Amino acid sequence: MKFSFSRLLGIGVLMFSALAAQAHAEAPKHNVAEVNGVKIHYLSAGKGDPVILIHGYTESSHMWLPLIAALSKDHLVIAPDLRGFGQSGLPAGPYTKSVMAQDVHALATSLGIKSAKVVGHDIGLMVAYAYAAQYPKEVSKIALMDAFLPGVGNWKDVWLLRDLWHFHFYGETPLALVKGRERTYFEHFWNDFAADKTKSLSEADRKFYTSEYAQPGHMKAGFEVFRAFEQDAKEFANYAKTPLTIPMLVLTGEKASGEFLIQQARLVDSNVEGVVIKNSGHWLMEEATAEVVPKLVQFLK
Repeated sequence: MKFSFSRLLGIGVLMFSALAAQAHAEAPKHNVAEVNGVKIHYLSAGKGDPVILIHGYTESSHMWLPLIAALSKDHLVIAPDLRGFGQSGLPAGPYTKSVMAQDVHALATSLGIKSAKVVGHDIGLMVAYAYAAQYPKEVSKIALMDAFLPGVGNWKDVWLLRDLWHFHFYGETPLALVKGRERTYFEHFWNDFAADKTKSLSEADRKFYTSEYAQPGHMKAGFEVFRAFEQDAKEFANYAKTPLTIPMLVLTGEKASGEFLIQQARLVDSNVEGVVIKNSGHWLMEEATAEVVPKLVQFLK
């Protein structure tokens, strides 16, 4: 097959454009800040309109890498490891979602961020809601991704509480049982909370998170997040008395939270868009990346 010079030039231009676009996705930087009495590790990338991404249990800021790549073209993206998780510090407590939100807010303040859009998944959505409830004038949009809000509506009937045992699985005996078996414990979440365990977290990510949580003190910190649910429920019930008016996007997995979280969200915010991701379970970023990332990018514009 013969190619004219102009056609070859055109192909070259297209290849160059594709490579340039790929290079434009800035690799996130690793940073550490001492805020609110705790060391917080966070990823940062891009510049412009700030977006804060808050991870959930069994994961860390690492979960957001695909979204960071998409958002950093137009936004300053900040993705912290919550206290007790990833590379952040391990305070004795408290691990209420309100205090964890105060950590994130203190980090934002230290970076000169006066207003941000906030996204949270799993435990992170509870922290995101607590952030917006405590600082409503400093949040322009909020996205909640598959879990539930303790203390809001009929919250004890939520799908994720079908395995109630692990929300009370803390203390010396549970810690002894999971020591050296962290992955076995996490496989329950990664496999059973997915619509299809073969489309859940990758093998590389499973190894990465197991290594992070196997660090001394990290499993205990994770368990303290569950121990705090009773206090979270009291605080969230009080927050809900003053509904938010912030634009809120709620993304849930059809095989996970479904309509439940959307119904809860409408009890705490008057401006809610709810989307159930078909054929997906709890791990939306991993199970439905191609649908979830564009939806978040569009909402956060």
